[in-house]
Amino acid sequence: MSSKRILIVEDEALISMNMEDMIMDEGYVVVGPAGSVKDALHLISTDTVIDCALLDVNLRGETVYPVAEELVRRRVPFAFTSGYGHAGIDPRFTDRVVLPKPIDRDRLVSFIRAALAMSQDEMRDS
Repeated sequence: MSSKRILIVEDEALISMNMEDMIMDEGYVVVGPAGSVKDALHLISTDTVIDCALLDVNLRGETVYPVAEELVRRRVPFAFTSGYGHAGIDPRFTDRVVLPKPIDRDRLVSFIRAALAMSQDEMRDS
């Protein structure tokens, strides 16, 4: 089993539970889920290690971009989840992966594996 920790930021309980199941089935540890920007920033600010994150773009009318900014600052890989694809993504983040909703298990797992591998490569290069 992997001890890699994946943060979920999602305000819809069913979507969150579905992603949690997919992530845990792959042997990863779920952090959260956080249903708001405030909750997500709190989780990030604690001593909790986060290896990768999945961010719903719209959290009950509030955008997740403050969380994305903090993850960039901490060099944590993340993808957005959205029912709208890349449409409406803040221009600062158009280079980020967007996983369309409903979330496809294979895409989700592929993203996490690639993000964790890239993160490991960056750590070796430091």
